[in-house]
Amino acid sequence: MMPFSFHTVPEIIVGADSALTLGSLCERLGVRKPLLVTDAGLVDIGLIGPVVSAMIPQCPDVSVFSGVTADPAEAVVEAALSDLREQHCDGVIAVGGGSSMDVAKVIAVLAAGDQRLADMYGVDQVRGGRLPLILVPTTAGTGSEVTPVAIITTGETTKAGVSSSILLPDVAVLDASLTLELPRAVTAMTGIDAMVHAIEAFTTKHKKNPISDALALRALRLLAGNIHTVITDGTNSAAREAMLLGALFAGQAFANAPVAAVHALAYPLGGHYHIPHGLSNSLMLPSVLAFNAPVAGEQYIELAGQLPGSVALSVDGFIDWFETLIADSGLPRSLQAAGVPEEDLSLLARDAMLQQRLLVNNPVPVTENDALKLYQRAWSGLR
Repeated sequence: MMPFSFHTVPEIIVGADSALTLGSLCERLGVRKPLLVTDAGLVDIGLIGPVVSAMIPQCPDVSVFSGVTADPAEAVVEAALSDLREQHCDGVIAVGGGSSMDVAKVIAVLAAGDQRLADMYGVDQVRGGRLPLILVPTTAGTGSEVTPVAIITTGETTKAGVSSSILLPDVAVLDASLTLELPRAVTAMTGIDAMVHAIEAFTTKHKKNPISDALALRALRLLAGNIHTVITDGTNSAAREAMLLGALFAGQAFANAPVAAVHALAYPLGGHYHIPHGLSNSLMLPSVLAFNAPVAGEQYIELAGQLPGSVALSVDGFIDWFETLIADSGLPRSLQAAGVPEEDLSLLARDAMLQQRLLVNNPVPVTENDALKLYQRAWSGLR
């Protein structure tokens, strides 16, 4: 066995209405004036109000920042940090999707020191500590509640990542009741995103290890076994909780055994066309799986054993299952259907080459010409 290390959060809480215990968690962490980071949509549907009300006995001075947007820009981070400082907050909570959790991670670090955001991008560039941090996901997808990474939009079409174990929270809280209102499309996209995390962690070229493998396999079994249920019956609490746990396991896996070409090729789609991250991954998944099959085929067959039903234990059977899932979910099945212009594919291939921190993990090396062919096949809906 090759030497390896494994890092994850110190505490995970799973249970119905566990988000209503945030006040006592803050009290335990010594937080008296937390900033709760979220987005306006969750406030508007009434998801945040009960959480804040339950915190009042222990945290009467809780503040809410609801300005998070999808693919949050640096300006959103600065606005949240400004609110935190103006309110003299001493801890950070995120209740939301990956965007809210990423903003919360970054401001918890920025508020604790004098480092600029621009100096934090990259791997292990964060200096100093952070404020106490609690993360509560409202989607079963990103796994951001257990990953040491935050992705921030840095320009019109560019993103950058902050990667440091300091970003791991003190507590991750999984409360399935917060996910019951997720629309069908969001449920499908985020669920597929989590499954891509599991697949890429299991097949990664670097840092693959026995713990990440076990988590990736269990994650895929939970996610694949419940995604059809939550797509057709979003009010099924048990299935929703299984999806959250699967996404968390996948997050722990890829936080230690990093993702690869599916994500690398998905990022330019989000940057140029604001396609949701989960959908971008879904669009690229079949073609990248087929591209990697000559090297990762045996691993795909092992992963196929985690899928429900009578799945053929073969590379084709594995890819077929995901193509059927994408079709059944009602998601676009090609870049063409998602509105990506065919004449932009060369631009996307060039941009994908900027994602070397991910591409180096792919089982098969990816050149710019390979990337172009993968985009062309995905544009046509081919594998």
